[in-house]
Formats: sequence, C-alpha cells, structure tokens
Amino acid sequence: MTTFDATGERVALRRPAAADTEEFTALMRDSREFHFPWIDPPRTAEQYEAYLRSRQAPGDDGFLICARQTNAIVGFINLNSIVRRSFQSAYLGYAVGARYARQGMMAEAMSLLTSYAFDVMKLHRLEANIQPENRSSLALVQRCGFRREGLSPRYLQVFGQWRDHERWALLADQT
Repeated sequence: MTTFDATGERVALRRPAAADTEEFTALMRDSREFHFPWIDPPRTAEQYEAYLRSRQAPGDDGFLICARQTNAIVGFINLNSIVRRSFQSAYLGYAVGARYARQGMMAEAMSLLTSYAFDVMKLHRLEANIQPENRSSLALVQRCGFRREGLSPRYLQVFGQWRDHERWALLADQT
C-alpha cells in the first residue's frame, strides 16, 4: 500500500523511490517537448538516481504527484534550498507530465504542498522563480495565491543559457 504525505481530491503527494525510476523517466521523456525550454527533468535512470540522492540532502525535499484513482505519477514538486532558523524558507521546482497538463492537477498539488510546507514543516516562505515567457507556470502561481516580487535578470542557467526569472512568493500567513 502506498503511503502519501498529503492527499487531495484528485492527486496525492509522496516521496520518490528507486522503484519509480521507469515510470518517472518515461513520463519525463514523453514530456520533453512540453517542458522545453523551461525545465530539464531527469529522463534517464542515472539522472533519476542523482535526483533521488539530491532529495536526501538536509536542505532539499521532493514529492511525486500521483493520480489518486490510479496511483500513476503525473509530475513532481520539490522544495529546494530549505533554510531554517530565522529564514524558514524554500524554493519550489515543479513539473507536470504533458499528458496531465491543463487538468488542474498541478494547482491541486501546489495547494497540497504549500499546506504541507507551512503546516507540517513550519516554513514561513515559499518562492517560485519562473521564466517570464512561461505563461502556464505564471498563471499557476497566481491561482495559488503567490505574489510577484520582481524580476531577476539572468537568474538561472537552463539548457546552457542564463535566463531571466520572475520571483513569486507565498507566505504562511497569506494562505
């Protein structure tokens, strides 16, 4: 039986495991064009293994987004660079598989994750950095209550190029 960390109406969040390699990487390979040029998720067993190791670091956490009816992996959502003490903050990284896009699953997963991060992990702030041309991701964070804080020029290297990103944040007392 699968153990979930957070459960919603249509999706649930759980930690990734080595047994998920084939399903996860197949979904990401099938979604390559959909994700380009926004994100370059693990598409091989070696990349997925590195992803799993990265989620074991004390400053990082990650969840698979699963369809409740089938338990199929539909995407992932990560908490990166978790800082404790007086900051209590993390950066988000996320993607949904192309065949599950535009069905509201990522919005539900984002809501589950923000509740988990604020209520269980006791974080104060979540930040999402999004390329300005990624209209779908910008619409997602807006729907989920994040507010735009500004633009960071050449903020992150994606596919070998430094790209501008808009900074969006949500605070625990804003949910």
